[in-house]
Amino acid sequence: MPAASSSEPPAWYRQRLLEVTATGFPAPQPPPPEYVDRRIRTVDVLAPPPTEDFVATIQPVPDEIVPVSTWREDCPTTLDELRYVTVSYWGFDELHHTGDLILHRDVAEDLVGVFEQLHAARFPIEQIGLLDDEDFTQFHRRGDDNLTAAYHCRASTGSSRWSQHAYGRAIDINPFHNPYWKVTDAGEVVLPAYATAYLDRDRDVPGMIREGDVVVAAFDAIGWGWGGRWNTLKDWQHFSANGN
Repeated sequence: MPAASSSEPPAWYRQRLLEVTATGFPAPQPPPPEYVDRRIRTVDVLAPPPTEDFVATIQPVPDEIVPVSTWREDCPTTLDELRYVTVSYWGFDELHHTGDLILHRDVAEDLVGVFEQLHAARFPIEQIGLLDDEDFTQFHRRGDDNLTAAYHCRASTGSSRWSQHAYGRAIDINPFHNPYWKVTDAGEVVLPAYATAYLDRDRDVPGMIREGDVVVAAFDAIGWGWGGRWNTLKDWQHFSANGN
């Protein structure tokens, strides 16, 4: 049974579209009550593991996965360089789930090791899955997404250069609990926009990533950088192989 502290998504989950401001993204929003301490139950897309043991697979990207990914011919990696990875994880519902990721072949084993440590610590993750080929700005207009994902063939936020996500060498974990925050000349940016309650990094609620915790320690051990340590902006969800 799901944990009593978890909840079903609200009826309007991922349905509201916010207006884009001069920043190129929606304005930061007050969090709805359901999102102040967000513990939404995981929707199973893949079959859960049969036991509570950690399970993972690494394989070439299957043909049927390519159309539901963001990969295309002009991306900076070939399909041969990428791997389709599945990992088991614990949700906020305290149940066992299976998620899938696309990663560069050179980092796939390291990332499986990270998720094995998060699984052992029962660090809660709302959903792990693949990003589709939706426009990046449109994706952020909903303001309440919380998908833990890795591969996304796009430019870096606010830049024209390829993101490390486009190489399969970056991952965002619980983006709602660990938002992107930046103050620009055009205004403040919080992504997701409803995640303003999570700008207070001293809060003691599940799903947040903090300096010295199991998530940061696991990525430190494989030499990955964390956006929570950046100076000009904060990207608490973001880890990457080269620190960018």
